[in-house]
Amino acid sequence: MALTPASGELVLNIFSSLAQFERRLLQERTRAGLAAARARGRKGGRRAVSKSAPKVMMARHMYHDKSLSINEICETLKISRATFFRYVSLAKDAA
Repeated sequence: MALTPASGELVLNIFSSLAQFERRLLQERTRAGLAAARARGRKGGRRAVSKSAPKVMMARHMYHDKSLSINEICETLKISRATFFRYVSLAKDAA
């Protein structure tokens, strides 16, 4: 049995509607799960880096020592340049 253009369009629309319905269900379940976690006192995301964390203090010390370049400091601490500058600004706020 071959599908006519009209019946093919109907089948396509039905599958599209089912896919959209599944996506909305997933979104609702995700929101409900996040709300339940918040009600239990859980908070999402990464933990904030402490101003007294060893890598933050080491980055600040190495930066003010001026014996190494920023790239060398980043390689030594195994961090990116963006993380390095974030650490230096955190240490600056602490001082």
